[in-house]
Amino acid sequence: MPAGSLLTLLDDIASILDDVSILTKKAAAKTAGVLGDDLALNAQQVSGVVSKRELPVVWAVAKGSFINKLILVPLALVIGTFAPWGITPLLMIGGLYLCFEGCEKLAHHFLHREAKTLEQAGQEIEELAAAPPETEAQKIKGAVRTDFVLSAEIIAITLGTVAGQDFQRQVLVLSSIAVIMTVGVYGLVAGIVKLDDAGLYLTQRRGNSQQLLGRAILWAAPFLMKSLSVLGTAAMFLVGGGIITHGIPWLHHAIAHIAGMSGVLAPVVPALLDGICGLVAGGLVLLLFTSYQKLRGKPGHA
Repeated sequence: MPAGSLLTLLDDIASILDDVSILTKKAAAKTAGVLGDDLALNAQQVSGVVSKRELPVVWAVAKGSFINKLILVPLALVIGTFAPWGITPLLMIGGLYLCFEGCEKLAHHFLHREAKTLEQAGQEIEELAAAPPETEAQKIKGAVRTDFVLSAEIIAITLGTVAGQDFQRQVLVLSSIAVIMTVGVYGLVAGIVKLDDAGLYLTQRRGNSQQLLGRAILWAAPFLMKSLSVLGTAAMFLVGGGIITHGIPWLHHAIAHIAGMSGVLAPVVPALLDGICGLVAGGLVLLLFTSYQKLRGKPGHA
């Protein structure tokens, strides 16, 4: 009798794990787009750190991301159980924040952009190397804040995928996605920010092919980081705008209708319109925030 009960228990555990595996794969596929945005944004956020501090900063942000997930997974389960209507408004607030951050970056880039001399660039590098811990802490704090919004969307999408499952399966799938996404994103971010060091190492090897690969990596690394910076800012509008438009049914249906009439451009039109909506929404929030700061006698962030 005990042996039969044990076999039944093992069979139940195997069945649950099989279901969790299938549901986790499905959730991972649905969140793949957000994962790409998360990667671009976080690589952008930790760029600009002196080389010897890159991995410690990535590790600090990764720990912050794990803490975000530890908050978000139980919160999602509670909201999904007792107040499912609250998920969309909370996501929209997060989407507005992402769009605001994107507009703030654009405003700073275009309104405070100055041509730098070689001496000024060298001075900036020296200042970066001697940056106080508070500066690094601020960068980490900003990256963790951004991660919180993107993590919230990943968790919300996953929760929608497992909405019809029992509580046990929901917990296991949400926990699996949280761990897999965090390890995957920050493992890749760590690799990206250390590309230049890997290239330098290869150029010092004896083999010609290794030296050639190292020079190619060193040549490509700045372009990759610049591309990730641009993609990271664009991702803020795409992700944030997508959250906002999905939370406004008539706007979401209008975008779907326009995409349906776009022929071969149909696959890209929704993302483009989401980005435009995100840009407009972020601009309005930035305008309101700057006006409020001026009324209080404080300079705006832009």
